[in-house]
Amino acid sequence: MLPTSRALMVQGTTSDAGKSVLVAGLGRLLARRGIHVAPFKSQNMALNSAVTADGGEIGRAQAFQAFACGVEPTVHMNPILLKPNSDCGAQIIVQGKAAESMNAIGFQSYKKFAMTPVMESFSILQKQFDCVLIEGAGSPAEVNLRENDIANMGFAEEADVPVIIVADIDRGGVFAHLIGTLDCLSQSERDRVIGFVINRFRGDISLLEPGLDWLEEKTGKPVIGVVPYLQGLMLDAEDAIDVSQTQSTEGDVLNIVVPVVPRISNHTDFDALRIHPQVNLQFAAPGKPLPPCDLIILPGSKSVISDLTSIRNYGWDHQIAKHLRYGGKVMGICGGYQMLGNRIEDPHGIEGTMLKTDGLGYLDTHTVIEREKVLTRTVGTLTLGGERAKVTGYEIHMGVTSSKGQTLITSENGQDGLINTDQNVLGTYWHGVFDSPEACSLLLAWAGLGEVKEISLEAERERSINALADALEASLDMSKLWASNF
Repeated sequence: MLPTSRALMVQGTTSDAGKSVLVAGLGRLLARRGIHVAPFKSQNMALNSAVTADGGEIGRAQAFQAFACGVEPTVHMNPILLKPNSDCGAQIIVQGKAAESMNAIGFQSYKKFAMTPVMESFSILQKQFDCVLIEGAGSPAEVNLRENDIANMGFAEEADVPVIIVADIDRGGVFAHLIGTLDCLSQSERDRVIGFVINRFRGDISLLEPGLDWLEEKTGKPVIGVVPYLQGLMLDAEDAIDVSQTQSTEGDVLNIVVPVVPRISNHTDFDALRIHPQVNLQFAAPGKPLPPCDLIILPGSKSVISDLTSIRNYGWDHQIAKHLRYGGKVMGICGGYQMLGNRIEDPHGIEGTMLKTDGLGYLDTHTVIEREKVLTRTVGTLTLGGERAKVTGYEIHMGVTSSKGQTLITSENGQDGLINTDQNVLGTYWHGVFDSPEACSLLLAWAGLGEVKEISLEAERERSINALADALEASLDMSKLWASNF
């Protein structure tokens, strides 16, 4: 069944209501029916990002949604990406390329110009695909952000697309959320809302049905479906860190700690570790002591010098040193790799007001933050302890690093990463190194895990997205969703 509309927008009563998940699940559902479908999010604010085949940068959630739809992600699926580098400022990515950094007030003025690339990208997708599934940002009820809105109803009005509103019942107050959101909209905006989806429901549906009847009578809008609370799914996080372990640990276990720095980026790097049955992964909260472990991994960062200062303020630098003295291993990814070196300089003030600092000094590297961002996807060979493994990954960084010593990865783009002479500290610019089963096993063996079991993150993602699509097909009234009055 081909939708009678070539686009549908999913908006939410709050952040994390389930918009990203619903778009991904619907994308897989339509793709399984032979419909050529693509995701779209006009404006995204996230530090989890991905590199597209056309050499641009988009939100990680949209790349995952493209995976769910069975298509290659492109920059037009997320034409405006905001990557916060302070509490009030962010780098702006326009159609895959870094444009500039500005504060929140500056961006409010910029939004009236941003609608042009947004509509251009949306038009390109509409020409290329049978259907476009659009994800809103935050909530359309944020009346303080309505002027020049490109993310929610402002876009829906400009593009003339139907809207469904999803609410998370697990938060409580679901009917108030839906009624209140609808009341914050103009009449023309309310008219384009075709119905509601209630997400994350647990329990007996019969106890909810009187409320559903009341909601439909009160608003004149149908409840398209009630989606159950789904657990154990491996779905890429848009921005919030998922600390859950999707597998119970068994047998020989490796304890890994990731210190959460204020501007942590691409923490989806650790998804493969969260599902590994031999790994106990812990995220250390800012300012809290690092738990005892076998391996500490310094993650990516959008503001490397500032986050390195935070590491020192938390006392983590001393704890890392003690960890190494007691025989532990340390790894750094992207910004974490830069931190492990001798020196970091930001002469143009790209990432903040601090222009230089000494690194932690465990790797013989010197990094300079440049204006041009490196965006690549590549395949290479990881060499560690005399063993080799195929590895795939992607790079997203402003820094240019010079290094001396034994490199880790060889690819068509050259060499990457470094390991120290003691073989207990290593770093790489490559995100996604744990996603490659062979490379993940080799890294875990280096960190001290014996008889490593090989796991596939891609297979787990595929299982999860199919389970999500099955749940949506069972719980949503597709005749209401694809109504002829679009």
